[in-house]
Formats: sequence, C-alpha cells, structure tokens
Amino acid sequence: MVGLGKMGLIRAKELVRHPQAEVICGFDPNPTAFHAAYPDVAILDSIEAVTTSEDIDAVFVCTPNLYTPQAIISALDAGKHVFSEKPPGRYVRDIREIMTAEERNPGLKLKFGFNHRYHAGIQEARRIVESGRLGKLLWLRGVYGKSGGEGFEEEWRSNKELVGAGILLDQGIHMVDLFLMLLGEVVEVKSMVTTAHWNVAVEDNAFALLRDTEGRVGMLHSSSTQWKHKFNFEIYMSEGYLSVNGILSSTRSYGDETISVARRRFGGSSVPGKPNEEIIYFDTDPSWELEVADFVDKVLTDTAVEMGSSQQALKAMEVVYSIYRDDERFMQSPSAPLEI
Repeated sequence: MVGLGKMGLIRAKELVRHPQAEVICGFDPNPTAFHAAYPDVAILDSIEAVTTSEDIDAVFVCTPNLYTPQAIISALDAGKHVFSEKPPGRYVRDIREIMTAEERNPGLKLKFGFNHRYHAGIQEARRIVESGRLGKLLWLRGVYGKSGGEGFEEEWRSNKELVGAGILLDQGIHMVDLFLMLLGEVVEVKSMVTTAHWNVAVEDNAFALLRDTEGRVGMLHSSSTQWKHKFNFEIYMSEGYLSVNGILSSTRSYGDETISVARRRFGGSSVPGKPNEEIIYFDTDPSWELEVADFVDKVLTDTAVEMGSSQQALKAMEVVYSIYRDDERFMQSPSAPLEI
C-alpha cells in the first residue's frame, strides 16, 4: 500500500478481511496510525520500495493527487496490478500517461476507486434504469456538497500544488462519474465555477450543464460551502423518476441513504405532479468491501475491469476539465488549475 492515511486504513480493513488477500508492506511519510493498527505490515522508506517489492502481486495507491501517477506507473512497470483512489492525478495528461503505462503492460489490472458506483442506492437505481420499467432516460440532476470546516483552508485537499484543482475534482468527480454511467458521450458543457467563500487557490463551487450525443442533459452542483452535507442524485425517465438521497459515510453526515421511486400520474382522478412514491432505505454500506472484492476477483480470474476502468477515469477527468475550461471568467482567476 502506498499512502497509509484515512483511505489507506479503509482499504486495508477490507483487504485483511478478504480470504485471498494479505497486506505485506506500505509507505507513508507519517505511518504511525497505520502501523499501530497493522503492526505486522512492513513500513518501507519510499513509494518505489513498495511498488518494486518482489513479495507482492498488487499495489493500492491512496496518495494525494500529485503522487498518484508516479505510484501507479511505477507499480505497473514493476509488473504489479494496481488499485488507485480517484482522481487519477491532477490533470488530464496524468491519466493519459497512466494509460500509456497500462498499454505497455497489457497483462495487468488497473482499477480506480469510483466508490459511489458500489453504494446500494446507486446500484438499485442503475438496475431500475436498465430494466426499462420507467421508460427512457430524459435528464439527470446531481448535488454533492460538503461544508468544509475548521482547518479546511490548510488541508492538503486545498493545496493547489498537491491536488491540481478543488472541490469538483476532489468530490464532484464522483457525481460526474455517475452521470457518465448513465449518459452517453458528453459533447457539450456549460458551466460557472467560482471560489465563493474559502480563502483557497482552488474552486469551492462548480455549476455545470452536460449534454450527451442523444441530447440528454445532466445538471451538476459540486460545493464545499454546503453547510449541511448533501448528496442527491435524481434520474428522470419518460414514465417516472428515481431519487437517491443521502450517501452512507463513516460519519453519517450525509444522512440516511434512500432511493425514492415513482411513476408519473396523468389523467383520471389523479393529481398531476403528486405521484405515489416508494422509498427504500439502506442501513449498511457494503461499497468498500464490494469494490475491493471486485478488484481481487478481476486479478484472480484475469477478467476485464468493468467499473473504475482507466477509460472511465479518463472520461471523468475530461468532463471535469471541460467544466473548468468553459467558464472563461474562472479560467482568468487565481483559482484556475495550473494546467488545462
């Protein structure tokens, strides 16, 4: 494991529970908490010491964005399978360079942690959409916002040199990925991006409209000034709608995870715009376990990565940076990414 902080601990927990996985070694500049939790894991002195270790088959990369491409490419070129947290770096060129390394190592698996695809509410929504029982997809709307908090301006996630960009790349990319899961190729973007409140050199709000090749539109708001944490993913179909509300997290600060499902009601004695809703509640979050298990399975069975592939990561990064580029005023501000 490269990166032994919060995400490293989350991934290690699932790896040590998996009957066909073992955590052997890791690296982090400050491994104290991880070593206390997993004293039998050897702590090495560099990223390359981990990625080139002869005792391992795969590397988990849980680093700040600046170091992610280096760790992935080093591991692939050393013959290791790789699971990496999103985003795949700071800029679009990072994922392209990673994909070049993937191409020269065709026998290896590479998977990115677009974890929200594994949440029960999202998986149920996708099943309903793909069943066709609510007709065809018309449009999407997504809001994903957190409040920042004390010390937010000093966090590594607010350091442009380390992360490349702000809340849209850090958290909003999850919603972008969910849009792309259901939409076709995004061919048009309209956006407004701003640093509305925080004294940081990256954006704290992004508003965007995305249109795909079939004319379907997704409306996105990604924010770090959402003082009450919010996750809402709405899917409107020709015969009804779905709404995933809340997302289970370690702090439960986004509320309960539910999905509301309803058919449209026209005619007769029904009142338009007031359909009967079915609400499904999800009490547990199996997403971390499912995601790690899927990666291990793909390695052991030598089958293609279907969720979190490099191609999906590239498309998500391209849309994120299209959102930045479309707002000319933002691009002239100090908060704009250093590279586009």
